[in-house]
Amino acid sequence: MAIHRLAGHQWARRRMAAALVAGRLPQVILLTGPVGVGKQRLGIWAAQILLCTSPGSEGPCQACRACRQVDGLAHPDFHWFIPIARPKATDPDKQVEEAADLLSEAIAARRAEPWYERPDGMAVHAIASARLLLRRAALTPVQGPRKVFLVGDADRLVPQESSPESANALLKLLEEPPADTWLLLTTTDAERVLPTIRSRAVLLRLTSLSSAEVRDFASEHLRPAPPADELNLLVERAEGAIGALAGSGDRNTRSAVEARAFLAAVRNGPASGYERALKQAPWAARGGFTDLLDAVAVELSNRARGAASGAGGAEELTALTRAQELIRTARGEAQGNVNPQLLMASLALELEDVL
Repeated sequence: MAIHRLAGHQWARRRMAAALVAGRLPQVILLTGPVGVGKQRLGIWAAQILLCTSPGSEGPCQACRACRQVDGLAHPDFHWFIPIARPKATDPDKQVEEAADLLSEAIAARRAEPWYERPDGMAVHAIASARLLLRRAALTPVQGPRKVFLVGDADRLVPQESSPESANALLKLLEEPPADTWLLLTTTDAERVLPTIRSRAVLLRLTSLSSAEVRDFASEHLRPAPPADELNLLVERAEGAIGALAGSGDRNTRSAVEARAFLAAVRNGPASGYERALKQAPWAARGGFTDLLDAVAVELSNRARGAASGAGGAEELTALTRAQELIRTARGEAQGNVNPQLLMASLALELEDVL
């Protein structure tokens, strides 16, 4: 099954197509934007134009064998890296093999069902995925003149996990990719990506889609087709994000609401923060809790952008930046054997001091 067509982002498509035709398309691009607006889908489109046999100023031809293969997630020179569970093997080579198998399963699932939710909160790009990426990047293209790597949710990339050598090698790849290699990374917020990686990429920020674009996409792909009033409601709730139509929007909306409630509790003082912490399930650090932390990070980032644009002062921007650092630290701790209630209570106290 082919993936769903790319909706919107015409200006980004024209910019990338023109840059490729002129021979100026950056080899490392970081795509940012709200959840569900089509960052990874645009990355797949970019892979199409890079691998297309007859690309033009408007994009890939959509008709050649290469375009069809990318559309079906079956091109041998297109590599989509998705956050996965940490491999269980202890041998490094076995870890890489396990990572390759897990990625193949994830891609097969997305090929069979184009609607997909965000990866589980515990899923990451662990060191095994980094090693697999390096191995594939070192190979000669199988079919065409180029290789393309799409790394979704790049903020979950943890190259320094255990091996400095692998981390350095990955950073070197991003700094000096082979002439035949392009890397496309996606994230909801560039500030959540490691600075050493962010500094090596050209940033391309995507905005929310128009209601008309979301409605057209929904009318084409939602089956059975919803009645007009229900369609209008879905479009309104999507808030410019195609991904919200897949059902993942409910999860994202819940997380956003919980994030705002948590920050409100923090501002109401220690007692309120402790009360919210006790409501947190003690076993959910590896899933729902990390989703909450991600949503809090997005909320803080939105507020920081408002402060930077003049809605707030320098003092507020500094406080929000420090708060984001605390969230990143807490998310890293949540990946280990930690009680979410204790971590949330501690985080609430730290955020109260900062905010």
